[in-house]
Amino acid sequence: MMNIKKSYLGEVAGQHIDSYALTNDQGLCVKVMTYGATITSIKLPDGSEMVCGFDTLEGYFQKAYLENAPYFGCTVGRYASRIKDGQFELDGNRYTLAVNDGSNHLHGGLQGFDKRVWQAEASQTDHEVSVSMRLFSPHMEEGYPGNVSVQVTFTLTQDNAIRIRYAATTDQATPLSLTNHSYFNLSGFQRDISGFEVSIHSDTLLVPDDTNVPVGDKRPVSGVEDLRSGRVLKDAFEELETGFEHFYVLPDEGTLKDVAKVSDPDSGRVLTVLSTEPGVLFYTGYFTSDKLKRESGAQYGKYRAFCLETSRYPNGPNLPEASGAITTPESPYASETVFQFSNIQ
Repeated sequence: MMNIKKSYLGEVAGQHIDSYALTNDQGLCVKVMTYGATITSIKLPDGSEMVCGFDTLEGYFQKAYLENAPYFGCTVGRYASRIKDGQFELDGNRYTLAVNDGSNHLHGGLQGFDKRVWQAEASQTDHEVSVSMRLFSPHMEEGYPGNVSVQVTFTLTQDNAIRIRYAATTDQATPLSLTNHSYFNLSGFQRDISGFEVSIHSDTLLVPDDTNVPVGDKRPVSGVEDLRSGRVLKDAFEELETGFEHFYVLPDEGTLKDVAKVSDPDSGRVLTVLSTEPGVLFYTGYFTSDKLKRESGAQYGKYRAFCLETSRYPNGPNLPEASGAITTPESPYASETVFQFSNIQ
């Protein structure tokens, strides 16, 4: 029978942090904690761990993790990825944000949604179990205008899908782009990801500048960056100095469609990603610290896991063509992404 179990993890700044374990009849278990609305674990029926994370709250505050800042499994906000020079103009006003990635603003700043404590509520039916996380972000938090109320709902289904639905309202126009920053390894961290085959259903990339921020240009995919027909990652790594950190533009914005598929030939496991978002950042973890590992021993680090971060365009507030980068009182934020596992028995 599907079930959900709440447990106490510890405290952050005097606030209780709880973990919710969602389990389906097949034995797939997803754990989400209220600190950062973070997926801390996705465990298969045989005990294999699919994502980077820690079993204790202390793991997220260890020196090696804080210095590397990989954002394992968290909900990113207010704005995913980078904003050029930490500045944007909106309705005639210039806003300045913290710069925490060279000259740029990254993943919501110094105290983004990943470092906030969320309020949680669990629910279940015969077919799925869910936990909804809620957060209020006040006007000018991290430099962003508007009072924003956010809800992220994590749902585990009987067919081994993890569905994440985002919703938000604001009392004035503000940039908003939410994503989940899970790092996956389909081998259960028995191997690195170089043998995985990846396909992404996109024919267009955003072109970054020399600080790794898109500033408006697009180009057709080509060579090793063309993943439409699938490619084994080790072949791409031979040509890409730091692996993938590419933002792929997706068709049919607003409709739930196939975005990507990753398969591990050795285990037979497959991850399919669906999303309503206009793009996805594919990152293969080149800069993840080799000092990081789960308490149980699972080793993280360079090319040990990958991210598929579905979101609005990076630097969207500064790109006129970036659809959906600004949320208004008249147009609330809504988004859905699904991580579907198969061949996991």
